[in-house]
Amino acid sequence: MRSMTGYGRAACALGGGTLSVQVSSVNRRSLDLAINLPAEWESLEAEIGERVRRVAARGKVNVVVEYAPAGGRDEPSWNEAAVGAALDRLAALADARRIPFEPTAELLWQVANALRSPSLAPAADRVRPELTLVLDEALRGFAAMRAREGEALFVDFIERIGTCRRQVDAVAARAPAVAPAYREQLLKRLRDAGLELDVDDERVLREIALFADRCDITEEITRFRSHTDQLSALLKSDGEIGRKADFILQEMGREANTIGSKANDLAISKSVIELKNELERIREQMANVE
Repeated sequence: MRSMTGYGRAACALGGGTLSVQVSSVNRRSLDLAINLPAEWESLEAEIGERVRRVAARGKVNVVVEYAPAGGRDEPSWNEAAVGAALDRLAALADARRIPFEPTAELLWQVANALRSPSLAPAADRVRPELTLVLDEALRGFAAMRAREGEALFVDFIERIGTCRRQVDAVAARAPAVAPAYREQLLKRLRDAGLELDVDDERVLREIALFADRCDITEEITRFRSHTDQLSALLKSDGEIGRKADFILQEMGREANTIGSKANDLAISKSVIELKNELERIREQMANVE
């Protein structure tokens, strides 16, 4: 089992500077991959994405690749005078042709990028071997953290599943007493109403039989226990767990709702409330699992 929360970082010397890779992730129903790297290395983005997908199937994953030259960080060097002169020329050109000219932030960004000083980052082909090694090292740390958190989640899930089993066992133990209790209540109400009916009266027996049929939760208990076993087995399996577990938990919730609506018994209702609360806690925690 792996958590969807992880972090890994690695760096190495490159061309007199420092190459670093940082990989981090948070919860997301599917894989949402964002890669931020120097513009000169954009040709490597597909290869980076492929290597990330080998270790992450779900989550919002951010990969940040940076190069810092020996003299400092490789930040864009804006030539403010050149940018201003270019905008002035554009304004004059628009004025000469009687075209309204209102510079926008997007236009400023485009002009500034076009006139920025060349980057000090090595060419993509030159950096590929080192970048692959550093990326793989960062991904190993990233995957190790997700695995450690997954182990902690696994322990929590096993404990909560055990709580669910105990609540269902309590329901199963109480269920056989529901129909006899109803019969005693029915007879008491009849006596209180002044109606003296024999216990073996056909009408009484029919009413008790109908109630017993309506409140029978044997099938629901069996299915719930089966789903519990499936969830336990899934948690111990390899590969993606989150989506499958979501489906099983949904089915367990349906069975719990049916048990609560059919049982017509206070003790069972209390157990069902505790059961549903525990399922909700498992569902919330399962949102962290890949």
